[in-house]
Amino acid sequence: MFLSEMLRDLWNNGLIQIGILETIYMTLLSSLIAYIIGLPLGVILNITDKDGLTPNKVINSILGFIVNIFRSIPFIILMVAMLPVAKAIVGTSLGNRAMIVMLVIAAAPYIARVVESSLKEVDYGKIEAAKSMGATDLQIIFKVILRESIPSLTTGAVIATVTILGYSAMASTIGGTGLGQIAIIYGHQRSNADITWLCVLLMVVIVQIIQEVGIYISRKSDKRILKSRNN
Repeated sequence: MFLSEMLRDLWNNGLIQIGILETIYMTLLSSLIAYIIGLPLGVILNITDKDGLTPNKVINSILGFIVNIFRSIPFIILMVAMLPVAKAIVGTSLGNRAMIVMLVIAAAPYIARVVESSLKEVDYGKIEAAKSMGATDLQIIFKVILRESIPSLTTGAVIATVTILGYSAMASTIGGTGLGQIAIIYGHQRSNADITWLCVLLMVVIVQIIQEVGIYISRKSDKRILKSRNN
């Protein structure tokens, strides 16, 4: 009975609703900023590869090395290591602002590799055709490579966003808020399993919504699916 009352109190006080909004806010804003950074990094990794549009072993090796370093560090350790960086950027090492900085630092290298993998799926014949028509490298990047990769990039964005959502829950261990904080403070630390499982359920619902929206956008942007429907 006590557990149900505490859960009801959290809901009536609006703490769970605030936790949902904070989780969504951290996840979406971190994903957006991480993609602003990770997308161009992924493009550079792709076009400077030995089979890329403008191969450059030096740039590709250096950038790939930096990306791999950040990807190889477990997020919980990276968070602790990046606390001084977050404080230098936003003036604090606590709260959502600091957590967003750390989420971006952790997610951007991951997104760069996801983008690189998506761009490699583009048929090289289309790139050659664009070259033969006199298209510049920038035109090929924006009008061929990126445009043809939209469905794959959308799928990758969904995967990355879900990953960042998981990171946001872990960020609660060092000062982040959201559902992760509620699950830890009111669920785990006070042995209230119903609160913990409610937070788990809400996280699952958020993941499902993100996936459904991503799948919808991916299908709408996939020319092959649109052509098959028209036929």
